Amino acid sequence: MFVVECKIRKPKPNQILAMEEAIKTSQFVRNKVLRFWMDNKGMGKTELFRYNTQLRAEYPFVKDLNSHACQTAVERTLRAINRFYDNCKKQVQGKKGYPRFKKNSRSVEYKVSGWKLLENRNKITFTDKKNIGEVKLIGTRDLNYYQLEQIKRVRIIRRADGYYVQFSIQLDPRDTVKPLIPSQECCGIDMGLKYFLAESNGNIEPIPQFYRKAEKQLNKLNRRKSKKFQKGKPQSKNYHKARNRYARKHLKVSRQREEFAKRVALRLIKSKDLVAYEDLSVKNMVRNRKLAKSISDAGWSLFRRWLEYFAYKYGKIAIAVPPHNTSQQCSNCGAIVKKSLSARTHICPQCGFVEDRDVNAALVILQRGLNTVGHTEINAWGKDTSTLVGAILSEQVTLMNQESPRL
Repeated sequence: MFVVECKIRKPKPNQILAMEEAIKTSQFVRNKVLRFWMDNKGMGKTELFRYNTQLRAEYPFVKDLNSHACQTAVERTLRAINRFYDNCKKQVQGKKGYPRFKKNSRSVEYKVSGWKLLENRNKITFTDKKNIGEVKLIGTRDLNYYQLEQIKRVRIIRRADGYYVQFSIQLDPRDTVKPLIPSQECCGIDMGLKYFLAESNGNIEPIPQFYRKAEKQLNKLNRRKSKKFQKGKPQSKNYHKARNRYARKHLKVSRQREEFAKRVALRLIKSKDLVAYEDLSVKNMVRNRKLAKSISDAGWSLFRRWLEYFAYKYGKIAIAVPPHNTSQQCSNCGAIVKKSLSARTHICPQCGFVEDRDVNAALVILQRGLNTVGHTEINAWGKDTSTLVGAILSEQVTLMNQESPRL
């Protein structure tokens, strides 16, 4: 799926209320279906969809929402249930992700009905009985490029700076670009906290630290919000304004991080035919209380997703290698040289090789990637996963649903 996102331009107050009502109705259906599953163990997909039909007959406000939008709410519940069962079967350590009720949903999703695009594709009309009506869309993507039959899902999303409409389009990202001329170059990259990444050829990408730079202002906005909070009472308009300012600042930081990750990933893929990187378990790494904030601010997982997406889009190769001992191993002779995190220079006592710690690790990563280049599967953004050295390929191929508002 290819996702195009447009912002709704200046919706009217009654349209905002209608969109909020549609979002709350979708949340209501999801929570009711989840409660039905909890109270009736063993219920499957068929029983949950039948219960959704009962809800539409019982509650008029649920019937006002498009039937496909109600079905997508049930599908969300099923995904949460199936994910929980999969984690139990795989014996995932820690919490297994038991489905929980939603309190503040921010989206409602339609399928192929309940909406209608105008001829010039700059406006969309929602035709269900929630009375959202016609809204104007603004964005950098021209929807006239796509056929109506290709649009499979339409999603309304509420964010801190307004409402957005996402179009899920059945389109292979490779069909939207021309093949690149091979650069006949390859590189390994080592991601860290001193530098965002170090390439095997010696290039260094400085770490931006968007959250760290905005932390002082975020704390200030958070204090202003907290001062206006009244416990046990309805919150004032000033509190909601302060909360929105705080949320908009967080949204700006997240967008800065994503744009940076996208820019760096695109540069690497366009300039290299093969990129090898570490298969880091960020979920486990953020358990370190001293480094959790810095790791989250770096956005390694986000960068990896963009790297794999662009590799598939432009027909390049992205390889994930095991991260074990990449910083300790000598890239010249292969010896293990133990060093602490404070040691920033690699000095091999056996061969005398001297190099920056991160560049040496990038060279080791590149060597491991080249050793398995004949067994590589490119991460196909919804198709396959990148190859992990030493693992069974058939066990790595999983389906993914990635979304990008700016591709």
